[in-house]
Amino acid sequence: MRLLLLEDDDLLGEGLRDYLRAEGHVVDWCRTLADAQALRGEPFDALLVDWQLPDGSGLDWLRARRARGDRTPALMLTARDRLPQRIEGLDAGADDYLVKPVAPEELAARLRVVGRRAAGNARAVRRFGDVGVDLAARSAAVDDRRVELTAREWGVLEALVLRAGRIVTKADLERLVLGFEAELASNAIEVHVSALRRKLGRELIETVRGLGYRVDGHGEGDEGG
Repeated sequence: MRLLLLEDDDLLGEGLRDYLRAEGHVVDWCRTLADAQALRGEPFDALLVDWQLPDGSGLDWLRARRARGDRTPALMLTARDRLPQRIEGLDAGADDYLVKPVAPEELAARLRVVGRRAAGNARAVRRFGDVGVDLAARSAAVDDRRVELTAREWGVLEALVLRAGRIVTKADLERLVLGFEAELASNAIEVHVSALRRKLGRELIETVRGLGYRVDGHGEGDEGG
């Protein structure tokens, strides 16, 4: 997943960024609302938002995004732990609310949940014919035999599965999987898609000519993971 982390505490921000990157996520860390504004228009799988930032309210920033129709899953990370504050955060558009100090392991688990929920299927395992994709274990299998994927191959597969049934452009895939490294490897997505087809079968990922890539939106859910 590509994540926008909006957090001004250097120690916490660095710790969360490093942990989430080690988990295989692409993390863009911003310390101010102005920094986040510079990324407006970039695609993200989830937003991690501190309430109080040096140049304003992260909650107001999220509320404004929701008013513009932005449905990107968002998690509030804040020291404000009173019940009315938690209610205010959720009512403003947050999908989840974590009180600091935040355990990185719990944050990663909650990210998996909101990502699946945003994809329209809260179950961890999705099946596409003989291919099983476990979004919790970050793994794929063919006929129940696990297939080894590189981190980037998994990133492409995860981005498509979370958007199953929708066309994802090559440009969006590049930014979701590679972040700002996308400009360094213009054919990287084609290489990763080719590898996924070789490992998981050519039928899984459809090329929509001139538009992008898509996986079938009718993948079956399973309770696994």
